[in-house]
Amino acid sequence: MRLKLLLALLLTLTAIAATACDDDAPQAAAPRGTPVLSGNGGPGAGTPVVRAGRTAPRRAQPFDPASFQLVLEPVASGLNRPLFVTSAPDGSGRLFVVEQGGTVRIIQGGALLPEIFLDIRDRVRAGGEQGLLGLVFHPRYAENGRLFVNYTAHNSDNTIAEFHVSADPNRAGAAGGRVLLALPDFAANHNAGMLAFGPDGFLYVGTGDGGGGGDPQRTAQNAMALLGKMLRLDVDSGEPYAIAAGNPFAGRSDIRPEIWATGLRNPWRYSFDRITGDLWIADVGQGEWEEINLQPAGSAGGENYGWSIMEGTHCFRPSSGCDQNGLVRPVHEYDHSLGCSVTGGYVYRGAAYPALEGAYLFGDYCSGRIWALSPDTGAGRTATELLKASFQISSFGEDEQGEMYLTGYNTGIVYRLTTVAR
Repeated sequence: MRLKLLLALLLTLTAIAATACDDDAPQAAAPRGTPVLSGNGGPGAGTPVVRAGRTAPRRAQPFDPASFQLVLEPVASGLNRPLFVTSAPDGSGRLFVVEQGGTVRIIQGGALLPEIFLDIRDRVRAGGEQGLLGLVFHPRYAENGRLFVNYTAHNSDNTIAEFHVSADPNRAGAAGGRVLLALPDFAANHNAGMLAFGPDGFLYVGTGDGGGGGDPQRTAQNAMALLGKMLRLDVDSGEPYAIAAGNPFAGRSDIRPEIWATGLRNPWRYSFDRITGDLWIADVGQGEWEEINLQPAGSAGGENYGWSIMEGTHCFRPSSGCDQNGLVRPVHEYDHSLGCSVTGGYVYRGAAYPALEGAYLFGDYCSGRIWALSPDTGAGRTATELLKASFQISSFGEDEQGEMYLTGYNTGIVYRLTTVAR
């Protein structure tokens, strides 16, 4: 008996040692819904964004775009000028699609539901670059039913408002709606429109420079203007919101405390890497250059991305010899021989297509081109064109598991991004 016990103990210790030394051994997955916290500190760390799926990157592997082909698989059609597709953190598996005219529709089980989730057409001015432009669900939506939208009001104000889901999970209550922020605007274009909660639990609001071409009122570099900025708001405190703890300019009288970053032209779409927390901002260019900016997760904020001193990495005002001191240069840019309006995407963190792991996918609204920007392994990033779609790419989106989708503005179709091996 004693010998059997010793043999069993020896076998157990051997198995443990083998697992500890085997880099290829499967690792226990983090529990579903493990919080991802910001490194910025402050009360935001008490309201972390909870994301389903992995909470750590897979083991690093070379990104090889030649090994696969990107394919767009139609999921649902019949939409009216779709501008954005997203998911709610509620475990339902539903996709929510923003339609420019002022409605939000639901895709469930691959089918477009007939009922409208949110209908605010009575308060939205739609057309051109105006309309219902963005949607985000509160990180604790499953508990509190809160959602936020970005739309153009009838008086042209760029408006951020809060709504709540009704007793019917497929319908939000449109009556009332609490306006958090209404930014007077002087032109119909450059309204941005994206909303996103950061890993810190704060709401990030990207604003355009007001439009008109060339930043005529110089808002992007105006410290007292909220246009041409990235704002960071605490929507869980204050009325209608509080200044997020840790905002870089809080307490100063010479710059608005809501500002997290400056120098943006029209950040139509931006996203947080659900694993690292890095913030990717695709800023639509003026006449020559489209740019993608990257703010590392550990940033304390206060970046100046250069507009309208610079367009991409090039002087704009003045056209040469501009003072670039303190400006953050983009991690990627492309000229207008390849497109005319960048549509920002996401770093792929899904499980279905490992070939895309860690790559930032983005596109161009005009040309339909879709690129993958490779992970930075120390030798910089390389953009590879993966596909040229035959429609206008208005947005990318993620489901709860990190799988990626995009919206065809002129086709009225939501597509799923898939790959096939070459």
